[in-house]
Amino acid sequence: ANTSTMTSAAEALPSPSITNNNAPANLDDPANVRRWLQANHPRQLALLDKFQIDLRLGRILSSTTPEAAAGNNIGSNSSTHQKYQYGKERRLVTSHTVELLRSIIGPTRWKTAAQLLTLLRGLGNELHDAGGSREPAIGNMVRRVMFIVRDEADNFPSGGGGDVDNKNMEKIDELSAQVDKMRVSPSSTSAPGRGKELSLASMLWAHPQHVTMKHSRTQSGEGISDMRIRSDSFGSTDSGAVNVTSSNSFGCDPAAAQIYPPHYYMQWDKLRENVMEAIEEVRGELKDLHKNINDQATQHIHNGEIILTYAFSSTVEWFLKTAAAKKRNFQVIVCEGAPHFGGHAMAKSLAEAGIDTTVIHDAAIFAIMARVNKVLLPAHAVLANGGLVAPSGCNIVALAAKQNSVPVVAVAGMFKLCPLYPHEGQDTLNDLISPSSVVDYSLMGDPVLSEVEFVNPVHDYITPQLIDLFVTNIGGFQPSYIYRLLAEYYHSDDWD
Repeated sequence: ANTSTMTSAAEALPSPSITNNNAPANLDDPANVRRWLQANHPRQLALLDKFQIDLRLGRILSSTTPEAAAGNNIGSNSSTHQKYQYGKERRLVTSHTVELLRSIIGPTRWKTAAQLLTLLRGLGNELHDAGGSREPAIGNMVRRVMFIVRDEADNFPSGGGGDVDNKNMEKIDELSAQVDKMRVSPSSTSAPGRGKELSLASMLWAHPQHVTMKHSRTQSGEGISDMRIRSDSFGSTDSGAVNVTSSNSFGCDPAAAQIYPPHYYMQWDKLRENVMEAIEEVRGELKDLHKNINDQATQHIHNGEIILTYAFSSTVEWFLKTAAAKKRNFQVIVCEGAPHFGGHAMAKSLAEAGIDTTVIHDAAIFAIMARVNKVLLPAHAVLANGGLVAPSGCNIVALAAKQNSVPVVAVAGMFKLCPLYPHEGQDTLNDLISPSSVVDYSLMGDPVLSEVEFVNPVHDYITPQLIDLFVTNIGGFQPSYIYRLLAEYYHSDDWD
């Protein structure tokens, strides 16, 4: 019995990182996740590979799942009017992502919260490489599940329930004490601002993000973990770093420079059950997403209003149809959204629902804006600063609305909330596609056109100063409150 207990405890603490590709993979590094799944859970790896292939080929968006059927029942014409990026039901991609995570997390043999977080981080990297960079909602769902794991781990019962023996627990306590000592010791390194007394600079340099764990092996094969202050700053050198040696790696992630609290490495029997229940709650939230958004329609759309929207968006479409179904009489002006012309499909769908609809050229946006009472814009992503990434052309709509003091309302689900700041300006979460929809290649033989550079971006970045309100499935929020929502949905250590 004692031998089995020690073996279980040893499995709970991931082994050091191994660079040999032929060696068994452990959940100590996100880069090992694929090898670990291949060695221990080939069925789950097959699910991951299939999802990546479907994501690259766009098959997920055309899937005939119960969620897709439910979505199409809200707007019966949505499935027949999909136009490039604007008409796709992105909620399906998000639902499939959560289902994939649930299918992998449930059966796999991870032991602790630290191992599960490493597994999720590795899955996030795999999905990002497969095309998730163009669909930020996929990464958002991975971060959301990681936040759930952290929340459950932080609620670890202090009065028992762990399955770690005294020897390993003493190592965890020793490592915790060493980390705490390094965080408060102002003379432990030669980084800027570290004097003999605590200062703001020394407190910042003692933050966990400046601490990393490095793994190596001795000649005898015994794992060694070196913990030191990271020396990325010009004022910090290796000679001034303090090294602390321990006989166990504790599964820290060297690739992400991530150190988890000690209780993340303890086993808790109810952790798996609680995480799976929380994932089910996320699935239910996605299922009721449009219903919760549409319930707010009558609060923002009133009789006699003239509402302007841009191109095609299923979320905006169902929002307007719900208001019309609740006896709101209003007029909608739809910008055609060249060069993909999603506005034509949007106007047809709204007109068939009995809504007074007018289609205008994009060039007439500024001229018509003086007659508009409100602007409804779709969202590709909501950024951390309260900015909005929307279909290309929405920025000129927001600028015209600002000039005419017309309120701009963005309608989006919370799964589009992205912990990313627009450091790249208009290039944030953007992509350039073929200009063939803008100019015919047969005309490029013209000597004048051959010297013209055609740029065809998929999205626009809209600054938070141009947005008045975000309508989400959990309520309406101003852009200045978005940062608070980030803390409720994602952990700051998982933003990268």
